[in-house]
Amino acid sequence: MAEVQTNTQSLGEMSQRFIEFIMMQAQNAALFLGQIPNPQTGKGEVNLELAKMFIDQLAMIQEKTRGNLTNEETAVIKNTLSNLQMAFVEVSKEMKEGTTEPAPAPKPESAEPAAETPEPPMIPQSESESRKKFTKSYGA
Repeated sequence: MAEVQTNTQSLGEMSQRFIEFIMMQAQNAALFLGQIPNPQTGKGEVNLELAKMFIDQLAMIQEKTRGNLTNEETAVIKNTLSNLQMAFVEVSKEMKEGTTEPAPAPKPESAEPAAETPEPPMIPQSESESRKKFTKSYGA
């Protein structure tokens, strides 16, 4: 049976964690909208498909938590979602006009194989047949 939290400090912490979660999702969406530079390349890269996924997840969270949030939580998710949706529309428009480039496709692996695990040495057939084979028995 689930416990009901009555401690106001715990509720405040949960509210803070919820807002941090919303902001983390929003940051991921902003990254894929090119608003935040990619930490690896230092450049803003656009991937509308992934940005849409994060925005849709926020919309789903908003819908599933409707009526269960504090006023502050409701305002944060509503404003965050509105801002991201507007940014998505703007970036989509820029992509169609050709003023923004999509993120580069991931580069295929190089022709040189990475440190692969070595294959076990081949055992001649006669030697493998002479080895004792173990089986597990469960009674009888």
